[in-house]
Amino acid sequence: MDDDMACKELVELVTDYLEETLPDDMLVRFERHISGCNDCTNYLEQMRQTIHVTGQLKVESLAPQQRDDLLKLFRNWKQS
Repeated sequence: MDDDMACKELVELVTDYLEETLPDDMLVRFERHISGCNDCTNYLEQMRQTIHVTGQLKVESLAPQQRDDLLKLFRNWKQS
């Protein structure tokens, strides 16, 4: 199995990372990826700032369509 994490996978795991709920093996892969990817490091910092400014990010507070729309926006941002 390839141990490298793709940027797309990282984007999908940011909330779990920030809420400190990633399993240990995923945490290691996540942190290894951000240590070598400036784009994802910037994205993670933007998410931290967004949470700080808006309060708490709770997936449960989003309607499923809102969650999907946000993930789509983040994925498109990464591809640009």
